[in-house]
Amino acid sequence: MRGLRQKNMAQHKKIISLAIALACLLLAINFGFRSSLGLFLKPVSETFGYGREVFAFSLALQNLFWGLFQPIAGAFADKFGTSRVIIVGTIFYSLGLYITANADSFMSLHIGAGILIGMGIAGTGLGVVLPAMARMVSPEKRALALGIGTAAGSAGQFLLIPVAREFLVAYGWQTALVIMAIGALSMILFSPVFKGDEIKNTAIDNEPSQTLKEALNEASGHIHYWLLIAGFFVCGFQLAFITVHMPSYLADKGFDSSVAAASLSIIGLCNIFGSLISGHLSGIYSKKWILTFIYAARSIVIVLFLITPISTFTIYAFSFATGLLWLATVPPTSGLVAQMFGLRFMGTLYGIVFLNHQIGSFTGVWLGGYLFDTTGSYNQVWWWAAIIAAITALIHVYIDERPITRLRANIEAN
Repeated sequence: MRGLRQKNMAQHKKIISLAIALACLLLAINFGFRSSLGLFLKPVSETFGYGREVFAFSLALQNLFWGLFQPIAGAFADKFGTSRVIIVGTIFYSLGLYITANADSFMSLHIGAGILIGMGIAGTGLGVVLPAMARMVSPEKRALALGIGTAAGSAGQFLLIPVAREFLVAYGWQTALVIMAIGALSMILFSPVFKGDEIKNTAIDNEPSQTLKEALNEASGHIHYWLLIAGFFVCGFQLAFITVHMPSYLADKGFDSSVAAASLSIIGLCNIFGSLISGHLSGIYSKKWILTFIYAARSIVIVLFLITPISTFTIYAFSFATGLLWLATVPPTSGLVAQMFGLRFMGTLYGIVFLNHQIGSFTGVWLGGYLFDTTGSYNQVWWWAAIIAAITALIHVYIDERPITRLRANIEAN
């Protein structure tokens, strides 16, 4: 009997390990294709004769709709299952890439690259996959699992950006996007990973019963939840601005597109290690202090990049440091949501936090294009990114990361 129990436990661990591995592959594809779109800013703008503000606005819309639909996708995943949400999200993602490739006006660019891809990312990305991964594992392994999932997205950025650039150079931007649209359809193959009660609900059985409305009221009345939301705005602002505008910024400085692609790839590579380290440390140390350090370090790195004469070395050094801090915010931030409010409605509550991240992304992408077209320079946006990162570091000092009273009472009772 004991041997049978051990055998069943071993099989269960294998199932969970396989599920996490496949979830990571899904995140790699999702994040890799999305991160490649900054390479298309200049060629798309030149083809249509628009200023950079137009396609930058499309990508800003993408971040905004990603954020707007993330709480919705999270709520549907919490209620109906992650698998169904991923299927719908994959269709939106692939269709958006295809429409962008065949765009004949700024409106079709906004619909394809902006609205549809944004909705697709919401249904196939971190906001729905990380909560599902958090429910697969025990509490002591949760932070590491979130770090692994985040690192997988970074691996996709590292691996797929050079591939996207090769497609872009070899076939032109339109054919490259069609190829990416076909590749995005492969994400639908991973949807069965999230089926099955043994994966979906193992970690929430001991939490007190609660409705979605009660969870939303509880979180909205918690000031520290709002501080977390405010901080994630800055994360989105910085990441989206750099992802979209770094290639054009470097081209304006006289560097070849290969340097920009290498820069983003280095960010993606270092992001893998940064996310894993952050996930590991978040399971040991205070999550709010980890976030405080990350945002303060980001501010310092940006300032050093701006005041140092630009060269290939400084670009790669900046990319290395930025990569370590890039998505390192995700494991402690998502972990804080689970720690403070529990897992039952984590998809919804983290989705709301992520919405503000994407409002920040929209602001960073759009403001970068707008100020470049009006001033001829990205300098103002760079300095704003450094200033608000420093402010955000201070905000996180005041976050109370203890579980809310309801969960503390339940823990004490058990």
